[in-house]
Amino acid sequence: MDREKTRAVAEQIFRDMAGAMTAGMVYLGTRTGLFRAMQGRGPMKLEDVVRASGMQSRYVEEWLKGMTAAGYLVYDPKAATHTLSDEHAYFLASDGSDHFAGGMFEMVPPLLRAAPGVAQAFEKGGGVPFEDFGPDCVAALDLINRGLYESRFTDQWLKPLPDVVARLHAGGRMLDVGCGSGRVCTAFARAFPKSEIVGIDPDAHSIERAKKAAVGLPVRFEAVGTDRLRANGGFDLITLCDCIHDLADPLQTLKQVRALLKPGGTLFVVEPKAADRLEDNLNPVATMFYGFSIFHCMTQSLARGGPGLGTCMGPAAAQRLLKEAGFSDFRILDVKSQVNLFYAARP
Repeated sequence: MDREKTRAVAEQIFRDMAGAMTAGMVYLGTRTGLFRAMQGRGPMKLEDVVRASGMQSRYVEEWLKGMTAAGYLVYDPKAATHTLSDEHAYFLASDGSDHFAGGMFEMVPPLLRAAPGVAQAFEKGGGVPFEDFGPDCVAALDLINRGLYESRFTDQWLKPLPDVVARLHAGGRMLDVGCGSGRVCTAFARAFPKSEIVGIDPDAHSIERAKKAAVGLPVRFEAVGTDRLRANGGFDLITLCDCIHDLADPLQTLKQVRALLKPGGTLFVVEPKAADRLEDNLNPVATMFYGFSIFHCMTQSLARGGPGLGTCMGPAAAQRLLKEAGFSDFRILDVKSQVNLFYAARP
């Protein structure tokens, strides 16, 4: 073996294990409010952080050291202080914003909790069903998407579709399939008060969260799939956000979605940002998505007898699937995002 290559592999292994531990420590920082307690306060001693956060001193001490070793905090050895930079606070102490990254770390516990079941599926087939991930997974998905949906969907992501915007302002009908905690629907209800907004999801817990999030807004939620929803004249816009690759029967679901559209209606799809070729996915974002796929998206599709399309499905596969479902007009929308791809399709 090559000695230099062996040393490099060892460094990679330790670096990746450090990354796993860092993810856990960042989760603790967002979950306990430690990042928020340090936001904008400059250099802080241990006792300052303990007092500001209300957390236990010994745990805070070890967390501060670990976050410093990971490069998330700046340490002054002479003053024995730790500082959370404005840049780190921007991503980690900004709950509800469109740049909050804490939700990704909230996914770590439910994903790795599923690891034994996923390992068994490697050997015996099947997978881990969505309901086994528990309510903390639903909450983490909400944290990941909430700020984006509420801040960017109607103002930025819909800009390439002015005809859709005009329909909704005039009082159209909009349906979000796989609505989860309902943030897409609440964003549309605020932006288009004349429109009828409906969200559906087969997960009853998600629908309960959605109803709580939409109190006071004219939104209807139902714990059903597309096969049980009545068109009632059809919808001007149907959205499928980060869920086609999760479906047990994506082709049949898309056919049902097509049947729910009004003439001239539009399907708007959000999917994780990944290239069609593996060699173009050799980057941190795609690496993260392949992990999400194995531990969540692909396995829960396979658990229900689905195809397990995977989180990194890519635009070519999305286009083939939509065309097979009867959508002849397919567009990749020019919307900038580090993590998402956007498609519009019409029959």
